Amino acid sequence: TRRYVAIFGTLFNDITITRADNSGTTVQTMKVPLNYGPMDKFLARTQQDPDFTAPAITLPRMSFEMTSMTYDGERKLTNMTRVSKGITNVNDRVKTQFAPTPYNLEFDLNIMTKYTEDGSKILEQIIPFFKPEFTVTAKMIDGMDILVDIPVVLNSIRSEDTYEGSYEERRSLIWTLSFTLKGYYYALS
Repeated sequence: TRRYVAIFGTLFNDITITRADNSGTTVQTMKVPLNYGPMDKFLARTQQDPDFTAPAITLPRMSFEMTSMTYDGERKLTNMTRVSKGITNVNDRVKTQFAPTPYNLEFDLNIMTKYTEDGSKILEQIIPFFKPEFTVTAKMIDGMDILVDIPVVLNSIRSEDTYEGSYEERRSLIWTLSFTLKGYYYALS
């Protein structure tokens, strides 16, 4: 599970945005921070100081979390399928690995911004790669050198504006992207 979380987070850890003045000159370029955790935690930190005296979390910011895991019977292989690998320097010895169990891991990626344009710039760096899936190849079992293609499917995009109060309250625009990572779990042999 930890490896799948790392794979998912790595897909989004190099997103940057630029801000320009009215003449089109770049004023600021910033890398968008990415954290693992629920969006509500980060949203609460942006609104925790009503007097604006404490340093607040800066926006834009992205967070992601795994929301559920479900068994995927459509990708099931027979129970007796094995993968074998010879052990180097040992004659007549092989390592075997039984067929993996398929699971779908659901992730939410939250994009929190203060300005609509920042959110659009971040989305424009993500959605072109998912048609509707993006496939990552990863080594899942170190001793077996098994490389697995892992599809990550973009299911939906939702947007929300949390600004409801006076001018003194901080505004947060939130885009939530829902993904399904089609992973496998391997039994120890």
